[in-house]
Amino acid sequence: MIKQERNMELSTYLPGRLGNPDLDLVDDPRLDPRLVEAFAAMPLQQTTIEINNQSSYKDILAYCEEAEKLGRELHPIQFSAMPTFPTVTTETIVIDGVDGNSIQLYLHKPHNPTSNMPCIVHTHGGGMAFLTAADPNYVRWRNSLAEQGILVVGVEFRNAAGQLGNHPFPAGLNDCASAIQWVTAQRDDLGIGNIVISGESGGGNLSLATALKANREGWINQIQGVYAQCPYISGLYANPPAELLSLIENDTYLLSCSMMGALVKTYDPNDTLRHEALAWPLSAKQPDLEGLPPHIISVNELDPLRDEGLAYFRKLLHAEVSAVCHTIHGTPHGADMNFADITPDTYANSVRMVTQFAYSL
Repeated sequence: MIKQERNMELSTYLPGRLGNPDLDLVDDPRLDPRLVEAFAAMPLQQTTIEINNQSSYKDILAYCEEAEKLGRELHPIQFSAMPTFPTVTTETIVIDGVDGNSIQLYLHKPHNPTSNMPCIVHTHGGGMAFLTAADPNYVRWRNSLAEQGILVVGVEFRNAAGQLGNHPFPAGLNDCASAIQWVTAQRDDLGIGNIVISGESGGGNLSLATALKANREGWINQIQGVYAQCPYISGLYANPPAELLSLIENDTYLLSCSMMGALVKTYDPNDTLRHEALAWPLSAKQPDLEGLPPHIISVNELDPLRDEGLAYFRKLLHAEVSAVCHTIHGTPHGADMNFADITPDTYANSVRMVTQFAYSL
């Protein structure tokens, strides 16, 4: 009886949905109070289609299309609220991809660049399935990085669904690799030194996977560093393993395992890639990781994906790769990058961490 009472007492102190399976994000005491107010005031946007890992491929594609459309409805408001970046110029170019396709690149350049300035190749979020590099939050992020004296290249890679789909693995990954190889070939003309690949969520997957691909194919010397934020890298969302406890602890906090399990189908429609490290980097074995350049992994405390980022970091250490991991407390998935006006200190810190890493290599 005493042991049972003790277990019940302990359960009340377990974080998130481990202690209370019905807990919502805004009621989690760990959440930054400024974000509590922001989420409470935010207009509710909900798709008419509910998906999970049992949903049909057709229904999942329809969900992605609708989710993108809802997001685009907010773009005018987001662009109008965006500050100007007078010290940054932008340019859009089109390059040829390895698959014979065209890839749009968004170049954000500081007005007065230093010689051999770092370059960050940015891969946007969206689960490799939807969203675009032209979305306002990604434009603002790239401008914020470029403002620190860095050339930033946003990659409009092919998505597995949505308006830039439907292109399953390895289409988007190949486009990111093509972008790195183009930047390397243009290094002198661009006036850049070290090249870092960086992205968040699905873009974190693509950043890590691009480095793994380069390592496997023998051109890893083109990448001097990798900075992955809240990476979406396990593919194990339909049946969360015990070692990735945050998938249960923080389930439905901006992301749900049911939705993420469905998105896996867009990237791997035939369910053949569960153990392919280039699709799901958490599957990487030590030989895949050995010889990689320095990495920083950033995770959010209240993110379902937190523990897979931590697990990848530990794999890097075991492979003797220089690696550091940061946990951004009080934030759910990607919130340090997406709420610049609400948590400006958190946003500025993330900008500073990425740019300092690029300069340090």
